[in-house]
Amino acid sequence: MQDELLYQMQHAFPLSQHPFRELARTLGSSESEVIETVRRLKAEGIIRQTSAIFDTKRLGYTSSLVAFKVPEEKIEDAADIINAHPGVSHNYLRNHDYNIWFTMAVAPDSKLGLEKTIDILKEASGAEDAIILPTLKMFKIKVQMDTTGKRAKKEKVHKAAHKEIDLTPEHIEVIKALQKDIDIVEEPFAGMTDALGMSHERLFEIADELKEAGIMRRFATILNHRKAGFGANAMSVWSVPEEKGEEIGRQLAEFSAVSHCYLRPRYPNWPYNLFAMVHAKTQEECDTLIEEMAQEAGLREYGKLYSTREFKKQRLVYFDEAFGEWEESAKG
Repeated sequence: MQDELLYQMQHAFPLSQHPFRELARTLGSSESEVIETVRRLKAEGIIRQTSAIFDTKRLGYTSSLVAFKVPEEKIEDAADIINAHPGVSHNYLRNHDYNIWFTMAVAPDSKLGLEKTIDILKEASGAEDAIILPTLKMFKIKVQMDTTGKRAKKEKVHKAAHKEIDLTPEHIEVIKALQKDIDIVEEPFAGMTDALGMSHERLFEIADELKEAGIMRRFATILNHRKAGFGANAMSVWSVPEEKGEEIGRQLAEFSAVSHCYLRPRYPNWPYNLFAMVHAKTQEECDTLIEEMAQEAGLREYGKLYSTREFKKQRLVYFDEAFGEWEESAKG
């Protein structure tokens, strides 16, 4: 049951008053057994968090992947300085001259903006060089580990149409609530509804609105990949002719082991413009998948950047005062 439970919770956690009861019904189990299993998986660190996953861009934030080239003796201090920014959600040491890779987001009301913020971090961390790699085209973002071993090697990737909505103060309060990790209890949303002063029905109605607008990608469980048995993740980077970027991007995104796939800019010191994050149980398995991807796409110029250390991995906290506080301290 455990593997199927983890797979389903990663795909879509039920937005209902009794979500664990729904999961139990699907799995042919009991609510109490499911809750007990989830609590154990959380205590073991296999489950990181169960919460809403939002689209940073559609919430008005400006974001980018960033790579720093940091001297080895400065890596520890540099990681601490980078991690202190509230817009850094992921930060890894990777096996490359550009060795610190992190995702950066700045709030819609940022006075510094993305590039100035990165300049400040570059100087403070002692980085020798930096590459800013914003998304030019997204082909896939779907972090879902195949805990069952039943998933096909390839999957169709569909782009959903989204309706436009104007965010109201009520929407924003719900976003603030849904981005928090839930309690593993029979009614995990009860605390939210009490704090918001609304019914479960109204909470889920607003969540559906946010999902239809593409603001909320999904409500789901995020795993600690290594503790869940997926010990290798490689950021495969590819040099693709501009005229074939979209075609090959869609092709690589169809591999189920690929969780993220984007076109990004290339530079004289960075020739790769297509990125595909590959997850597998072992590095050998990762290597084999990437070789297969290269053969299918007919690509010869590519690289594999393995993460050797995780400095930070957490959900971005939206509408957080910490963004403004960081900028004020940076000015001072």
